[in-house]
Amino acid sequence: MKFSPRVKGLLAAFVTILIWTSFIVIARASVSHHLLPLDIAFLRILGAGSVLLPWAWWMMRPQRQAGKKVGSLWGLSPLPIRITIIGGLFGSFIFSMLSYSAFFYAPAAHASVLMPGSLPLWTTLMAWLLLSQSISKVRAAGLVCIVLGDLLVGGSSLLQAFEGGEVWKGDLLFMCAACCWSFYTVLVRREGLDAVHATMAVTIFSCVTFLPLYAIFAWLQVLPSQLDAAPWQELLFQALYQGIGSVVISGISFNMMVRHYGPVRSTMLTAVVPALSALSAVVLLNEPMYWNLIAGLALVTCGILFGLRKSS
Repeated sequence: MKFSPRVKGLLAAFVTILIWTSFIVIARASVSHHLLPLDIAFLRILGAGSVLLPWAWWMMRPQRQAGKKVGSLWGLSPLPIRITIIGGLFGSFIFSMLSYSAFFYAPAAHASVLMPGSLPLWTTLMAWLLLSQSISKVRAAGLVCIVLGDLLVGGSSLLQAFEGGEVWKGDLLFMCAACCWSFYTVLVRREGLDAVHATMAVTIFSCVTFLPLYAIFAWLQVLPSQLDAAPWQELLFQALYQGIGSVVISGISFNMMVRHYGPVRSTMLTAVVPALSALSAVVLLNEPMYWNLIAGLALVTCGILFGLRKSS
């Protein structure tokens, strides 16, 4: 059964929004258990690599048998080494460490506004710098709304920093994580990367760099880790959800969105993620919903919808 490009784009958007929303709630809930941020990042990459490594090896097997040079990193990555390294750093390695560390300081409602909510801002700026895409007046008005919404959420935590609060650290990490993901998004579009190939490449880069280094440092107790103390059920769940769900499935669906809608409109299609994830955190995690969070969500959502207008 073949789907039209439009239907494929809509399905990819639905899957991406569903996983992104649950990702924020589950990542925040995970910090109250046994694992540390880098432990979760380790399991995320391990889970994704357990699927993508053998898949990439099998996919490129015919070319290797024909004597052709394929990809990079000993033939494991289907993309050239330069794109594999850049995409792996920003789309997997750095993004994972920043985002999971942020959840240990700031609540899920802050992540809702400052990660998916600020993606259109960063992606538009990246597309302007790297793709020479113009910014219309309508889209500029939407970006102003997004910035105001981010300031309403993050500004309050910055003020609390003078009283000894640490939420601002999480807010800053969320914004940096969103910036990294936006750069990766524009890279996918600029290079015209295939969705599966891009997801394989960034994951394989982290598998051959981050996984062995972190395992050695954790074993030598150079870095703190709770991998040996956490129950196996939690380790398995994080590897399955964070790895296969958030990386393999969501990574492929998001890259399909980028190829169909473009980087800016793709991130703006996630307009419902901030509101859905923030409300889910209130219901499922008993997080408070203050006036500045409500106002910030409203401004960010309006800003994203501005950018989705055809006239933009």
